Amino acid sequence: MTAASADVAVVGAGIVGLSTAYALADQGATVTVYERGVPGNAQSGGESRIFRHAHDDRRLVEFAGQARQIWRDWEVRFGTELLSRDGVLALGPSGQRRLDAMRSVGVRAHVIAGEQVAEHLPLLAPWQEPAVLDEDGGAIRTRACIDALVDALRQRFVFDEVLAVRSTSAGTAEVRAGGTRSEHDRVVVCAGRGTAALARGAGLPLPMRQAAHVRLTYPVREDPPERLACLLDSSGAFGEVGAYADPIPGNAAYAVGLDDTPVHDDGSVIDPAGLAAIADRTTAYVARALPGLDPRPIDVRHCWVTEVPWSPDGFAAWELGSLLILGGNHLFKHAPAVGRALARAALGEGLAPALQPEARLGAELFESLRQTL
Repeated sequence: MTAASADVAVVGAGIVGLSTAYALADQGATVTVYERGVPGNAQSGGESRIFRHAHDDRRLVEFAGQARQIWRDWEVRFGTELLSRDGVLALGPSGQRRLDAMRSVGVRAHVIAGEQVAEHLPLLAPWQEPAVLDEDGGAIRTRACIDALVDALRQRFVFDEVLAVRSTSAGTAEVRAGGTRSEHDRVVVCAGRGTAALARGAGLPLPMRQAAHVRLTYPVREDPPERLACLLDSSGAFGEVGAYADPIPGNAAYAVGLDDTPVHDDGSVIDPAGLAAIADRTTAYVARALPGLDPRPIDVRHCWVTEVPWSPDGFAAWELGSLLILGGNHLFKHAPAVGRALARAALGEGLAPALQPEARLGAELFESLRQTL
């Protein structure tokens, strides 16, 4: 099968599905993208995401570096900024722990303190401890990216719900959607929370943990700063050890998130008040940690979490006949590189070793840390 003769379906038009379809189309393949809703409006929804190199597994640091280069290439191709150049500021032990891995692959990351911290994140409460700045990180302009990819793929969408996929005895892959039944050379499933059900229906139960997440957006009190870094806070100094935040385009608002709440296998929340409680904690954190924000949220974003068991940052692709099924979380920053790798696999070039489930991408240091807790 050559790229020019290949017929590939992609199920899911989130950022990974769109990136995969774009890479396939770029190679000359015939591509059909199945999406039941608005492209980029589920786990990929919202106005911004953090692009960070900081990971506990060096392989993910390298993967992020590859993705960053593609983000920059896309900026030239699409003629718009997709990734800010204002950096990512990490408070607490996780930033220090990940510093060597970032430096080892050429990321411009270093320790700063005092006035330098305030310069990069003027919204932050006074901070005198060391912090780690990832200069090559920044905020992903999610809507600009989704819009550019959707525009590039506009003639390739089928807006319908996919009920089932399977590998056929003829070596093709079948897609059954609400109003269509079709066969393709390969099917790539990037359906977010819907991935596990489609995989199970095809005969491949996936070991996915699911949860519901909430993040809130708060207005900047004064004039928007010219530069505004993203924030990763594992310090506990402001009452939380897993906070993150990133600027909305224009820097007049900042999106902040903390935690998620578990759900049953069918997606129903275990604690009906769980999301509200996390939202309240988020606002309390903003009042303590980010006095440059008005602690009255102006926007809210709920989304699903779909984690592989070996790491909250991990992901993998499973192959089953003519099906290629991606599972994982925190994928937006890696999406251009993941999409390119999935496209190559779908076109017969083989799945990158790091993406195979046996590689347990994301687990290298994470597992050793977990054993000491």
